[in-house]
Amino acid sequence: MEKPADTQHPIHDLLARRWSPRAFADRLVAPDVLRSLWEAARWAPSSANQQPWSFLVATRDDQQEFGRMLGCLVEGNQIWAKQAPVLMVSIAGKLDRDNDPNAHAWYDVGQAVISLSVQATALGLFVHQMAGILPDKIRELYQIPDSHEPVTGLALGYPGTPEQLTDKLRQREIAARTRKPIGKFVFAGRWGQKSKLV
Repeated sequence: MEKPADTQHPIHDLLARRWSPRAFADRLVAPDVLRSLWEAARWAPSSANQQPWSFLVATRDDQQEFGRMLGCLVEGNQIWAKQAPVLMVSIAGKLDRDNDPNAHAWYDVGQAVISLSVQATALGLFVHQMAGILPDKIRELYQIPDSHEPVTGLALGYPGTPEQLTDKLRQREIAARTRKPIGKFVFAGRWGQKSKLV
């Protein structure tokens, strides 16, 4: 299912096509395709080239590992994410190379994930990012050191059909995509004052 953004100004097709479905096809993602996604993440911008991102990954062809990662999502996400062929968790390294707090780690992880997401879109895949994860459970199950923090869950795969979802989720899947207008977040002169460029 395609659901391109209804943009007010021209943007690249990959950005317009990127969205976060909950319905995934019953089709595995080849390892070389996954490596392409991680390569895209690898080349994301990062503050002082710290590259503070890491990813935990589980694929549905390894049911034990997949089930373990699925259990690290909140129940509402487990309902639909169990259909995805790939689950991941993004992890931020909280310290920089001098062992000082890295205030930009989460920002950089986000840049790595959007790079991965755009590459996925180019390859016919989609990524649904989730705030609904269980960080303490992830930390315990995967023995994540205190220097690192789980950030988001990611479900990844080829698009499915809305019919495979529950009624409530199906309605969300087919609903029109919305975003606030750029005049609501592009300011000049002072906070909250819309830029004349908008």
